[in-house]
Amino acid sequence: MSNPTTQLVPTPGQTVGPFYGYALPFEKDNELLAPGSPGSIRLQGTVYDGAGETVPDAILEIWQPDSEGNVVQKTGSLVRDGYTFTGWGRGSVGYSGVFTFTTVNPGPTKPGAAPFISVALFARGLTNRLFTRIYLPDNEEALANDPLLSSLEPERRQTLIARRDADGGLTFDIRLQGEGETVFLDFQ
Repeated sequence: MSNPTTQLVPTPGQTVGPFYGYALPFEKDNELLAPGSPGSIRLQGTVYDGAGETVPDAILEIWQPDSEGNVVQKTGSLVRDGYTFTGWGRGSVGYSGVFTFTTVNPGPTKPGAAPFISVALFARGLTNRLFTRIYLPDNEEALANDPLLSSLEPERRQTLIARRDADGGLTFDIRLQGEGETVFLDFQ
């Protein structure tokens, strides 16, 4: 029996990785719609640790509205039928630290809003998943008026804005710590 005056201290949480390759992936998990579909783009990037080295075994999950700004509210986003936009995807980072998704440019969820993609990142050494956003770089006025972006210093703000590739795709690198650290969000 424990002493009622003894104060118990919580034990630390477990890390979210390593991951077991047979357990998490599913067919076409990083395809929010089929590659080559009308309006599809490639979202790619690299995950870096605090020393600037690539993280070879992270997993990213993304959620986003469709190109018209509508949030998908149908069940079954794990079912990839080859033509339906699901609004959700999961992609593992390869040995090179690179991730890739096939998706669409998200539309604004309300007039004048800055479109963005929500991201959750799981990686070894993290005791909890990290949350961030990927903003599209195309509408300067909407970016300037976004409540989250306008609350940040300009150099921190840039860590949330993707680069537009020559082929129309997006590149977004995630830095876990150090110089150019990505802004991460805290949800209670």
